[in-house]
Amino acid sequence: MPVKFRDYYEIMGLPRTAKAEEIKKAYRKLARKYHPDLNPNNKQAEERFKEIQEAYEVLSDTEKRKKYDQLGANWKNGADFTPPPNWGGMGGGGFQGTIDIEDLFGRGQQERGGSAFSDFFEALFGGMAGMGGGGAAGAGTRSRMSRTPHAGEAETELTLPLEDMHHGTTRKLTVRLGNAEKTIDIRIPPGARDDSRIRIPHGGPNGGDLYVRLRLEPHSQFTVKGDDIEVELAIAPWEAALGASIEVPTLDGKAEIRVPPGVASGQRLRLRGQGLNLRGGGRGDLFVRLKIVVPKELTDAEKKLFQELSRVSHFKPRNGKS
Repeated sequence: MPVKFRDYYEIMGLPRTAKAEEIKKAYRKLARKYHPDLNPNNKQAEERFKEIQEAYEVLSDTEKRKKYDQLGANWKNGADFTPPPNWGGMGGGGFQGTIDIEDLFGRGQQERGGSAFSDFFEALFGGMAGMGGGGAAGAGTRSRMSRTPHAGEAETELTLPLEDMHHGTTRKLTVRLGNAEKTIDIRIPPGARDDSRIRIPHGGPNGGDLYVRLRLEPHSQFTVKGDDIEVELAIAPWEAALGASIEVPTLDGKAEIRVPPGVASGQRLRLRGQGLNLRGGGRGDLFVRLKIVVPKELTDAEKKLFQELSRVSHFKPRNGKS
């Protein structure tokens, strides 16, 4: 039966010649933009996020991408598509069950058994998606099975908030092996990083190992840069000119910093030891990027004060004089 063709390259905004790093970079940018937790009650963003997840599932996997590219570049998004005869699944010796990951955000898990992918994906790859029913649909937890080099081993992905990566946490994995189920407690150590893996001995099929690859969920405030994190903080013009003590968010709550007089917009202040936990001990740093903002509306009193400042000030920003 014909299904609607999906142009995964168009969905990701990439050329067909895109390199692996370009695909990963595009995915992170789009996932951050359309993530359901950053777009609450926005069905359009949720659907777009699911499309992006599916496109990345294919383009980030060497075998799936190779198989998809065999269709050629002449298909248009939305066109009727019927898989060629004997197209079949992908085969391979990987784990054929599914791994269901508990909902990290308390929304309740979705109905099991359905695929989070489109009919087009299913037509191409059959049951090789390996995603649990609550994967990319909205909870933010993505579980993807992929074929590993050794028979009996399996790999899945687990998306976690930055705070859980930093502090460490425990999650449960429900592993389905045929008609049997096994629940595994997985401990995420403090200081985990995006793309790191955790091995669960004998957690896979037939007594093989299960590898859990960690993915970092986009954060609403912090940007991760290696072992450091960065946050943007708005300050008023008078705080920038006169200096001020201001409160900034950290991974552990709040901290107070002193803004020196005469700072410029975009200038960074460093809080040592307030970044990410390091596996060997210690922590990275927190950088606060200052952004000077001006009031959009002024009271009569404020307007008079700014007019008086304009009259008496010798500051000439466009000729470099201060």
